[in-house]
Parts: sequence; C-alpha cells; structure tokens
Amino acid sequence: MTIKVKKRNFLKKKKIKDIKKELGEYGELLQNKKNVEILEAEPDSFILVDGEPYIILIDEKPFPTLKAALANEIHGKKVTVDMGAIRFVSNGADIMSPGIVAADENINPGDIVLIIDETHGKPLAIGISLITGEEMVENDSGKAIETKHYVGDDIWNFEL
Repeated sequence: MTIKVKKRNFLKKKKIKDIKKELGEYGELLQNKKNVEILEAEPDSFILVDGEPYIILIDEKPFPTLKAALANEIHGKKVTVDMGAIRFVSNGADIMSPGIVAADENINPGDIVLIIDETHGKPLAIGISLITGEEMVENDSGKAIETKHYVGDDIWNFEL
C-alpha cells in the first residue's frame, strides 16, 4: 500500500495544543516547535515537525512515529521484547505476552506504548496496550499490545 498525499498546511497553535494533550507524555515531541504542519494523506495523515513525520493520525488518533522516537529522547511507556519476538514485530504482528521480558508498571489498557528490543533498547514498534504492564510480564499467553506502526511498514518508509 502506498501513501497518497492530498494537501499540506501549517497547524494553528490551538490545534497543536489539542494534539499535545491527546498524545499525553509523547506531547513533548511538539514542545517549542515552530514549523508544525499537517500532511493530509491516504490512508493516514501525518503531523510534520520541521518537515519530518513525527506523528501519524490513525483513525484520527495521534501516535508518535518511530522516526520521532529515534530522533528524540522519548520518555513514554516502554515494553521490552525478547530477541525471539523481533522477527514477528518487524512483520507487524501484535505483541504477545510470552515475548515480553519487561514493561513499565504504570501501563494501563489503552495506553500508547513504545516496544523496544532487549539487547539494544531501540524502538521496534508503537502500539496500544490491551492489558496492564504487570499483566504483560506475568501472563504466559495472550495478546498484550495491538501494533499500530513498526519498522519497515509504509509509515516507516514514507519520505517527502
């Protein structure tokens, strides 16, 4: 699937403030940024910061992109997966509890989480938690995170 660009506009301060609030702890990506634009595209739109796609709007909900996570020190909720899970994560699979080795304790269902690898601590994917951080580590089976964006997908490969 390719991303088809429709239009590109600068965002007003009020809209930026609303998006920051919705992003929660990831709102720092828009802190003190002057060139914040919306790139309306199909299937999903982007928020550009200084020309880089830092936020993706999936079903009108903002998510930080992995490029933003790599370019900035993001202090969000993190889940660490073992090395055996990486090939599944990099193919877009949802994250299952058995592959999780650590998770922030303050993760609740519905939170945006950053999935990182065990060895290097690099971001692999971003998703929505389906259970608490404690349950992610304790459970021996079941889905823990719904993956929304991962290394190698169309969002990752998107360039202006």
